[in-house]
Amino acid sequence: MTKYLRRTALASATAAALAVTMAVPAVADNNVQNGAVNLAVGRILIKDLNIGVAAQIAAAICGVDVGPIAVLGAAVDAGGPTRTVCTVFNQPVQLMQD
Repeated sequence: MTKYLRRTALASATAAALAVTMAVPAVADNNVQNGAVNLAVGRILIKDLNIGVAAQIAAAICGVDVGPIAVLGAAVDAGGPTRTVCTVFNQPVQLMQD
């Protein structure tokens, strides 16, 4: 993919993720949801995403299959460490918990 297309895809995926998180009501930080992870794209942090949604966004940004990313998301949700899915434009795409 050319740099222009990757940047456009990254911007579109980030905008879509932000739209999804704004449509969902805010949850108190001390209330940990089961099946939810945070997705960080560089310095952009999207909190409390469903594992499937986070996996789809990360797969679109990284250009990889969703399945392995969903497995990483489940491991992170179960208390595992932060996982880096890929690096785009020298920025890590990570799945994490608070």
